[in-house]
Amino acid sequence: MGNTEKQLKVNAIKNGTVLDHLPSDQVFRIMDILDLYSSPHPVTVGINLDSRSMGKKGIIKMSGRFFRDEELNALALIAPNASVNIIRDFEVIEKRRLTIPETICSIVRCINPMCVTNHENVDTRFRTIIKGGEVSLRCEYCEKVTDSRNMKIAGSKS
Repeated sequence: MGNTEKQLKVNAIKNGTVLDHLPSDQVFRIMDILDLYSSPHPVTVGINLDSRSMGKKGIIKMSGRFFRDEELNALALIAPNASVNIIRDFEVIEKRRLTIPETICSIVRCINPMCVTNHENVDTRFRTIIKGGEVSLRCEYCEKVTDSRNMKIAGSKS
């Protein structure tokens, strides 16, 4: 008997989005931020999959789901090297890498409990700082710097 290789097969999606090259340890946080637990459509999740570029990666495939730019900006803060594949009729019609905007507005909450944005009806506004591949945000109101592990995405539990 020859050397046979067994592989797990995951069904292709007809229309939807595939988020690839996600940090495996952030996949469940990403699902929370993008509110995928309440999705009426199928969601397929892979964690600790082999990746030539990352060693191990996560992937999320969602049927019938496409994302707004604000959602992708939030994702870019946690998974800056992720790729987004838009699928229509089983074909990838668009493939793009996420980019981190210079300014982040209304997506992240300031971690400074004394910041005006936590007490008044004021939208948050941050400047992004990228050092050594790590993303941090500096609040434009109170100057507090928040690293990616402590970012609280507005509207999510993470």
